[in-house]
Amino acid sequence: MREILMVIGCVVLAMALRSAYTPAIRKLGAFMFLFASFCLLYFLTHSLLGGLLGPALWLFLPWFELLTRVRQMRLPLENHLHPQPIANARFFPNATEAATAMEEAGFEHVSDCGWAWDGMHQYFRLFWHPEERAVAAVCLCEQRDVAFAFITITSHDAHGNTWRTTNFPFASTLQCPPAVRWNHVPCERHCFHQILLDHRKYLSRTKVLSHHLQMPDPEKIEATIEREMRQQIDHNLSSGIIRLTGDGHFRYSKRGLFFLWGQFLKDMARLC
Repeated sequence: MREILMVIGCVVLAMALRSAYTPAIRKLGAFMFLFASFCLLYFLTHSLLGGLLGPALWLFLPWFELLTRVRQMRLPLENHLHPQPIANARFFPNATEAATAMEEAGFEHVSDCGWAWDGMHQYFRLFWHPEERAVAAVCLCEQRDVAFAFITITSHDAHGNTWRTTNFPFASTLQCPPAVRWNHVPCERHCFHQILLDHRKYLSRTKVLSHHLQMPDPEKIEATIEREMRQQIDHNLSSGIIRLTGDGHFRYSKRGLFFLWGQFLKDMARLC
């Protein structure tokens, strides 16, 4: 009975720590879950190796999702953005504030559009700024009961390179082509003005001068997004991450499932 109460106490303590707002305390709560898993398996097996199996099982937890849902996914090879009104903004914290801040920073609204990816709906509110030579977007994602928003600021140089700053909260589910450079800022950073400053610093740090940047064409922003997605798909096909299904769609290969597993582990370590 003492052992059972000890495991229950560790779980309750872990849940309490995970409810804190301080990142360090939340991470301590994640470690407490691992410790509770160790204790449970140790008390059941009376073996140190058996106890270590408990925390190790968390590393293989993503495979349930990978083998049940992800392996069955069929994604369109050609996908096109369509004019769509933005979904209810109250489901996307900070999205309305970000769009307002973009207009305050001198960005002009271009369009609202979106597309679907096997059950996931993605909406874009697109802006551009001729002096910054940049395109900004508030991106809204809905999948099942999960909804979140993030911000991207994108610049293109004369050599065909893409420079992008984002507070996207997860690791990428596809490999990025070599010409696409990402600058990830903390997902807790929702202030557009700060992210714009981060983007300027990123360009300065990588020695990309403003006169090296291409002027965006507001009439072609949606077509550019579609083209970049197709280039990313082609890159992942050549890398073996995905493979064609023969009906205009693609799916993850075995190598792709292991790639996603690695991305899941990155998110578990970063977001715990």
